[in-house]
Amino acid sequence: MDFESKANTPTPTDNIEFAQPTTNRKPLELLRDTEALLRRPTVATLSPILPPTLSNRFQAISSLADDSFKELAEIDIDTISDFELRPTRIFVGLSFVGFGALMILVLLLYLNTLHRELNTVEQIRQYWYQYVWFVSLGIAGMFILGREAMRPMPKRRKF
Repeated sequence: MDFESKANTPTPTDNIEFAQPTTNRKPLELLRDTEALLRRPTVATLSPILPPTLSNRFQAISSLADDSFKELAEIDIDTISDFELRPTRIFVGLSFVGFGALMILVLLLYLNTLHRELNTVEQIRQYWYQYVWFVSLGIAGMFILGREAMRPMPKRRKF
């Protein structure tokens, strides 16, 4: 009897080569083209259904979107420096902190107006999940801001 496994026998594998893309397209160009492929049929389908004034506005907005995405696709992402992204990172951090704080206030307002019968411990026991999410969002924003504060500034040349 042959107890050796036949699964271990080497089988020839075919090396399949995948086709390489012919052109290097930038991510923003792909975004523009993908968005246009989704938007144009939608506009063409909805325009006959809508009232004439709304249909004209809808088509005008669609052409405005074409122009905006065309300008966006011309941006070369590789030329954007780390220093130029600093204000954006600060705004994102501030948005996280502000949204987290705002949602905690909304949650407290909700609990104090609609669930007056609950004391603080019971509120946290029932709504701990929301508390954790909103506090974590604020902490993430603080981390982003702290990282930006510790990032070294480029040295300016003295003339």
